[in-house]
Amino acid sequence: MYNNIFNRVEQKYILDKNQKNELLKRIRKYLKKDKYFDSIICNVYFDDSNFRLIINSLEKPLYKDKIRVRSYGVPNMDSYVFFEIKNKYKGIVGKRRISIKLKDFYNYIDGKLEPDSQIMKELDYLVKFYNLVPVMYISYHRHSYESKDDENLRITFDNNLTSRNYDLRLEKGNYGEKYFENEESIMEIKTLMGYPMWLVKALSELAIYPVSFSKFGSIYNKEIKERNVC
Repeated sequence: MYNNIFNRVEQKYILDKNQKNELLKRIRKYLKKDKYFDSIICNVYFDDSNFRLIINSLEKPLYKDKIRVRSYGVPNMDSYVFFEIKNKYKGIVGKRRISIKLKDFYNYIDGKLEPDSQIMKELDYLVKFYNLVPVMYISYHRHSYESKDDENLRITFDNNLTSRNYDLRLEKGNYGEKYFENEESIMEIKTLMGYPMWLVKALSELAIYPVSFSKFGSIYNKEIKERNVC
């Protein structure tokens, strides 16, 4: 088990297939594939039975938290996964997370493993304070790049956004409901500094503008909220 803490600015964009291809044509020479370039990212998000955390998040407060467990690829019980707090304050995204074997994560959920690090204790406090339980599985296929000149500038493209609100175990694999009807991608630009001019120019020429888009929040609005209304 190890800890991981970092902060950065993240901005999202929704691109159709043509926009994505044209943007990559213009900026590819400035980028290199990062070490996790081609990966399936699997997540299980936590909330209470009334979805209070995600409802609060959608109201765009100055500060918000999300709790999730994440794997890169479909794990087995001996695979390491990330159990993390993701927060956002005034546009700055922070993560505090630990790496833990999946079987040990389930032991914690079942009350058979006591928190033994500061971040794990923080996670445990939030889980108990908000009465959190697993509520949503979300996965996507990610292609990730980093700038050749600035290792803190990363650009990722998430495709095939998929979710389910049942069978909430990472090892069960990547299946469920598709969010987008076409081949849209979610682009995220992540940086500690401002955008370089080559990126600003390409985004401007292609009229690509940032959007407010939360994967969990958007799926909640589309799936869970609609079902409750019905």
